[in-house]
Amino acid sequence: MKQNGIFNQQTKLADLGFEELDGIYWNLNEPELYQESLCRGETSLAAGGAMVAVTGQHTGRSAEDKFVVRDNITEETVWWDNTKAMAPGKFEILFQDFLDHAKGRELFVQDLVGGADEENRLPTRVITEFAWHSLFIRNLLITPERSELETFLPEFTIIDFPNFRAHPERHGCRTETVIACDFTRKIVLIGGTSYAGEIKKSVFSFLNFLLPAKNVMPMHCSANIGSDDDAAVFFGLSGTGKTTLSADPDRILIGDDEHGWGEDGIFNFEGGCYAKTINLSKEAEPEIYATTQRFGTVLENVVLDEESRVDFNDCSLTENTRCAYPLHFIANASESGIAPHPRNIIMLTADAFGVLPPISRLSPAQAMYHFLSGYTAKVAGTEKGVTEPEATFSTCFGAPFMPRHPSEYGNLLRYLIARHDVKCWLVNTGWTGGTYGVGSRMPIKATRAMLSAALDGSLNNVEFRTDPNFGFEVPVSMAGVDDSILDPRSTWDNGQAYDEQARGLVEMFASNFAKFESYVDNEILGAAPMIRMAAE
Repeated sequence: MKQNGIFNQQTKLADLGFEELDGIYWNLNEPELYQESLCRGETSLAAGGAMVAVTGQHTGRSAEDKFVVRDNITEETVWWDNTKAMAPGKFEILFQDFLDHAKGRELFVQDLVGGADEENRLPTRVITEFAWHSLFIRNLLITPERSELETFLPEFTIIDFPNFRAHPERHGCRTETVIACDFTRKIVLIGGTSYAGEIKKSVFSFLNFLLPAKNVMPMHCSANIGSDDDAAVFFGLSGTGKTTLSADPDRILIGDDEHGWGEDGIFNFEGGCYAKTINLSKEAEPEIYATTQRFGTVLENVVLDEESRVDFNDCSLTENTRCAYPLHFIANASESGIAPHPRNIIMLTADAFGVLPPISRLSPAQAMYHFLSGYTAKVAGTEKGVTEPEATFSTCFGAPFMPRHPSEYGNLLRYLIARHDVKCWLVNTGWTGGTYGVGSRMPIKATRAMLSAALDGSLNNVEFRTDPNFGFEVPVSMAGVDDSILDPRSTWDNGQAYDEQARGLVEMFASNFAKFESYVDNEILGAAPMIRMAAE
């Protein structure tokens, strides 16, 4: 707190170089952060009790403004083809300017933990100038017991100053916005953006750098577990259904976005969820909707009507409207955040070209191929300027957060799949009967039926065919699903048009994977789709 023990708290931050602060609010709880945020005019209050923040210019991550310090430790460990470098000297200047920016200001500090597994937890100190950012990250990470806070020693520090403005020439960055990561000093500096997701993803990025060296696989995925201790992992990019499909009332939710897979099983990195809310409805997603109607949830960039009720269909600020809430707001969420080794891995894609089957069984080699590919498709309205279906390949289903080379994550995943005999599935939640604009979205009821069959093991007992384009196995028939939907070519009015579209998608896969060919063995190369195998 600001008043009690202020000298000791100042001493803690003085170790980092902070001086002449006007005050520190240390580990405030939810009501206290509500009070500070509302009194400062940072946020407003929704009718149901949620806190509503508007992030201004940045309504999503600013990936082009993220940098990693290139030094002796990161030189050989970071994938520089996918990462912008910052010189150590520039980071030091930026750090000192952050300290100067803080003088005379009040700061909010949260001592939190990333990682539910005791051996792989990351004690993290988050220093912010906005009270609502302090509540956001308190919702998203794991809150230690009060008894732990007296002796809390952070291993990682995030300093988040949205009002700071970077200078490209002085700081070695691109714009006034900067996310600078020094993995050696274990510090991240975030400036010039109010989008709180940058804080959350900074923790994830550091764990993605740290854990592979400990033979722990960091994953951009959701996870749940059934009554038979049958854990499942769901990989997927935004818009593929990762959060929605893992929120199953018949299974316990482990987490919705970030997990590790180590010697003893899987574990959540977080203590909360960060769900998209555009077009959210009580009928389609009742559990997530319920979190938006209660005290403690942070809503980002939603629009309120005259009676302070949220209009989830209003995308005038952004399509990327979000809610951040603690995991315990979900009734069937895991208390421990820990589960056994998964029995199934689901790789989700929203294929807007209408080519991929609704579900396919993957060999271990095919699983690594599709993991490295990380395919989905954008459709009109999801991003500014997108008017036609557009293929997106984000390696490991999260390239912006993966500082090491993708083959390092891929090889670790391949090893774990083989060691624990995990079944792997590719699930298309995208389009059937034609491309976006012609066909229709895959029925959610059918997707859930196929997932249930995959997770309970019954899908392994049906007849499969080999897809002529991609080589993976596709069910011919299964209970509760219209047989025709399982063969995407048969859902098109024009089979030749399907073949042409399929060849085009195969070519996009091949073009994208060319950069990985020298890093994988012949078995993985043999798992690639082949144009010469396309249907005649």
